[in-house]
Amino acid sequence: MFRNEVLELIQYAPATPNVYARAQLIVPPQINKFYIFDLAANKSIVEYLVKNEFQVFAVSWRNPTEEHRDWDMDTYVAALIEAIQAVRDITGNADVNLHGACSGAMTISALLGHLASRGQKTINAATLMVAVLDNTAQSQLGLFTTPEAVEMAKQNSMAKGVLEGEEIGRVFAWMRPNDLVWNFWINNYLLGKAPPAFDILYWNTDTTRLPAKLHGQLLDIFKDNLFTKPRALNVLGTPVDLSEVTCDTYVMAGMTDHITPWRGVYNTARAFGGNTRYVLSSSGHIQSLINPPGNPKAKFFCNADLPEDADAWLAGAQPHADSWWDDWRQWLAERSGELRAAPKTLGNRRHKRLADAPGA
Repeated sequence: MFRNEVLELIQYAPATPNVYARAQLIVPPQINKFYIFDLAANKSIVEYLVKNEFQVFAVSWRNPTEEHRDWDMDTYVAALIEAIQAVRDITGNADVNLHGACSGAMTISALLGHLASRGQKTINAATLMVAVLDNTAQSQLGLFTTPEAVEMAKQNSMAKGVLEGEEIGRVFAWMRPNDLVWNFWINNYLLGKAPPAFDILYWNTDTTRLPAKLHGQLLDIFKDNLFTKPRALNVLGTPVDLSEVTCDTYVMAGMTDHITPWRGVYNTARAFGGNTRYVLSSSGHIQSLINPPGNPKAKFFCNADLPEDADAWLAGAQPHADSWWDDWRQWLAERSGELRAAPKTLGNRRHKRLADAPGA
């Protein structure tokens, strides 16, 4: 549908005769490929949304090489603004709903702050999944962000032009060594067993790179808590203050998430100025995302109040059986406009079909 130097825009064909007028645009993390949102039949967020009458688009980020070493948050936000304009043009709607996870949600937050600073209202509502914008909550990831470690990591990626995905994966693996290091060492090396065929593990090893400049920025954002300090972060020449973001937000965390701890994600929910719904899933970082309805072990917690203390929020939260997806679907439907006839073709005259997903 649309392509620039940084991303390709993917449009999914409607699965129902009628669709909601307002489109949903999925923004994946830059450190992983977009198909985590469309992993496999019956556990695909995209499939679930399309079957429930939503118009769905997704961003596929380009995998950068050394020549893209100077791409930074401005580069990604500017590319995302172009993609949003393309979605608006294709659907004929004035605004869109955004969904993002992890660093994709951080990029959405930077975009929302930029648009709020300029008084632009092209985003109707936003969903942020497993995203920490405030590192004051204790986390294992904080152990890797001492001043010395941050400076060494910056120098390493600047020397190469990119941060390799394998290096990111090693950091995350050593945060849970029993499950993600020694388990494979014993089964694969010592016992000679082949790794299980598992879609999430395949996606996890299908890594991408980060441009050196963006990598350094993300480290500074995390180390210095730039999102939580009004106007400390500048995006495309505008200061970011998330309290000025007034669109509705849906923030989801995983109770056993070791990468973005739920208390840290709770601070994310309190950062925005609009109406925020915070939902806590009973699973971990990826399992919270890939959590289709029908799992008898799944549950999630809701509490309309957002007190300062995360544990006070949990003490007053109500547990609900099954996945948070159905709760999210209802929240989205209320913010997706009227139903209208589904488009018969993808794209439009200005944005013609380029290739089959996942694109080039």
